[in-house]
Amino acid sequence: MIRSTGFSRMLLGFVLVAGLTVAISGCDKAEDMGRKVARKSGDLVGKGATEFFSGVGEGVDAVKVKGPDVLTAISTRKSIRKFDASKPVEDEKVEKMLRAAMCAPTAMDKRPWEFVVVKDPAKLAALAAQLPYSRVGNGAKLAIVVCGSLDNGLPGRGKEYWIHDCSAATMNLLLAAHAQGLGAVWTGVFPGEDRIAAVREILSIPDGYMPLNVIPVGYPAENPPAKDKWNPAKIHYDKW
Repeated sequence: MIRSTGFSRMLLGFVLVAGLTVAISGCDKAEDMGRKVARKSGDLVGKGATEFFSGVGEGVDAVKVKGPDVLTAISTRKSIRKFDASKPVEDEKVEKMLRAAMCAPTAMDKRPWEFVVVKDPAKLAALAAQLPYSRVGNGAKLAIVVCGSLDNGLPGRGKEYWIHDCSAATMNLLLAAHAQGLGAVWTGVFPGEDRIAAVREILSIPDGYMPLNVIPVGYPAENPPAKDKWNPAKIHYDKW
């Protein structure tokens, strides 16, 4: 971990996740700022150096990662369904994905997410057998299951906001994987009852927690082109 020391007082900071660009504003006389937050655009694997912050204020912890800026990461990310089985994902890259996931917006700051990191070959094989469309069996040495707490969210009709929160966390995780030169694919579990039951049993997920998806992660063994999904016809201004 790198400790930031150059800011006298941080009034506002925010993270544009996953690899990524950091924007920090509102510093009261940041003096010489000690160490400026720098970003250089890089290629897909990341020739550029980026620092993103996991906190705000004095003594902010910083994690240095290499990768594209946030808009490049978003526009070039794609679903990877075939993985190089000879290359396991490093623990430090897993942590960075999970850190990015936990930077997601969350209703009333409830943070209902939980993550199951699956490396056990037997459990990966079981997931592949029960979820044939999950792509876990296509060489992935790692899967991350994003779950939501049904009891640690908002009350009443807001209880299902965990779906929004965990979906936002999933998107951050996918971008962080891509920014580190990894491939991943979002495969849905919720709301399929059979899929939920299978994942719950394989991973011993307790009652009160719901598996939203299974994300196989690994080094890509394919390189499909990114899709240009821009469609101005989908945009409405001021009214439909």
